[in-house]
Amino acid sequence: MKQQKKEPLNKQFNFPVWYVLIAAFVLMSLSSYLFNPVVGNISYSEFKELVRDGRIESCKVTSSLIKGTLKVDDYRSEKKKTFVTARVDDPELVKELEAQGVKYSGNYEDTWLQQFMFAWIIPIGIFFLIWRFVFKKMGGPTGSIMSFGKSKGRICAQEDLKSSFDDVAGIDEAKEELQEVVEFLKTPHKFTNLGGKIPKGVLLVGAPGTGKTLLAKAVAGEAGVPFFSISGSEFVEMFVGVGASRVRDMFGQAVQKAPCIVFIDELDALGKTRGSNPVGGHDEREQTLNQLLVEMDGFNVNTGVIILGATNRPDSVDPALRRPGRFDRQVVVDKPDLSGREAILVIHTKGVKLDENVDIKSIAAMTPGFVGADLANIINEAALLAARRNKDNVGMSEIEEAIERVMAGLEKKKRLISKKEKEIVAYHECGHALVASTLKTTDKVKKISIIPRGVAALGYTLQLPTEDRYMMTREELTDRISVLHGGRIAEEIIFEEVSTGAQNDLEKASEIARRMVKYYGMSDKLGIVTFELENKPAFMGWGMGSNREYSEETAREIDIEVKKIVDDVYAKTREMLEKQKPMLIKLSKILMEKEVIEEEELKKILNDEIEERTDATRVN
Repeated sequence: MKQQKKEPLNKQFNFPVWYVLIAAFVLMSLSSYLFNPVVGNISYSEFKELVRDGRIESCKVTSSLIKGTLKVDDYRSEKKKTFVTARVDDPELVKELEAQGVKYSGNYEDTWLQQFMFAWIIPIGIFFLIWRFVFKKMGGPTGSIMSFGKSKGRICAQEDLKSSFDDVAGIDEAKEELQEVVEFLKTPHKFTNLGGKIPKGVLLVGAPGTGKTLLAKAVAGEAGVPFFSISGSEFVEMFVGVGASRVRDMFGQAVQKAPCIVFIDELDALGKTRGSNPVGGHDEREQTLNQLLVEMDGFNVNTGVIILGATNRPDSVDPALRRPGRFDRQVVVDKPDLSGREAILVIHTKGVKLDENVDIKSIAAMTPGFVGADLANIINEAALLAARRNKDNVGMSEIEEAIERVMAGLEKKKRLISKKEKEIVAYHECGHALVASTLKTTDKVKKISIIPRGVAALGYTLQLPTEDRYMMTREELTDRISVLHGGRIAEEIIFEEVSTGAQNDLEKASEIARRMVKYYGMSDKLGIVTFELENKPAFMGWGMGSNREYSEETAREIDIEVKKIVDDVYAKTREMLEKQKPMLIKLSKILMEKEVIEEEELKKILNDEIEERTDATRVN
């Protein structure tokens, strides 16, 4: 049996505004033609002359025109010749027509219908069409002038939900939590028979790009149920009460389609904490949130409707929305670890022609802190680079360059910088690299480059960790500050002057030192105390200014401790680089010549220097 083609669920009625403009133009042209007729083919003076000469057989006089026929003898033809002329206010015309024996008649014109049509009906019709067009745009795909109160949720047909849990990798714990939701939808009696209740809502929490939306689609694809998708910002409009109406409409549709899944993306746009508006008042967004709270709490226990919400700002979501009974579960979709990134890369490289030398595990190790979206972007950038180079497959070099492009920005080889600036940048970057290579707790140096990248970077030192880290010791933090100071100190040692190139390094170093004192309790003088509160809502004074809860004297002590940490690390780093000044000069000259030094070459240069020092020591 031939399957009938399904019509789209939300068929849009397209009515471009150009139709309205064309109709208005036609109306103006028609009105001009009817109310301002064209001038006849003879002038009124010629018409009067024909009357006096007795050459007109008959004529018809209207309010604006005079139409008539000439006598046959005047033009040697069997047919009567007609004429038309514009009428002029002439009281003597009738007497002249009667004197010449011309047959004439009048014409009664009832123009009230035309005036009514053009003055009322057609303008009102055009206004109605424009009004309908505007409200259709505001009201969504239904095209009704009152459809702005309807939900904008898009329901996806089951054949369109091609995602499954096989497409999700790197977030195994979150996937396991949601697999249970699939069981709720497939076999609810398994849980209800034991007295359990199906959860009403599951809130997916995680950084942008970690795969929250993909997880929601995978749940719908695995469960085989209708899937409603809507963004939190699509509820609220400029009209009061529209958001609440849309919430009611969406939940009404969901109950009719149960069992089903309703996915609300960017939930924080709708469910932001009430009272966070510094102006105050019960605005439209809060009214919409109140309706959402009522609808979620008003569900029957076993309706089979599960709400999936996704947000990367769970702290801004109203506590009443996050409580059990509404969103019963909060599933953290965290950034993937090393094995997770490897699994994600395997999925994203399925349709890509890779070279034999491509090592997925090595790529995963080079991308700490990257989420699924970042990894997908890297593979896509590498494929584009390979195509640009007319290669048959994607090699490791393209992938490494794609990683650098994502981390440091696009190379700008055509940017011209002076020889002096190039020399300063070379010593600056070599200072970073030498400190990072000397200290034990720092990440290894992958590449040193003085090729400009990104918006303002004239050079960069790329460091990649050997493993994922989830906490850091005091020594590791101070070593990071030391690496950040290495560039500026190298400039001081060689040029006895500093440049503005270390601005970003100083900002990062100061931030690390301040966190050591204010957050981590790593100050011997101030002790194990934290001096910074968690972020508060921006009302009642919170978020509008400083939210510190310590005295000015304590703030002064904090500043002194931060400066002490920075100064101590700075002094140790300077002493370290002064001892390695010959190596700094040698490495910088090589970098100026080659512009790029890779990891293996850097190791060889450093090892050769160590061997030379050892040999010199033995000779002495």
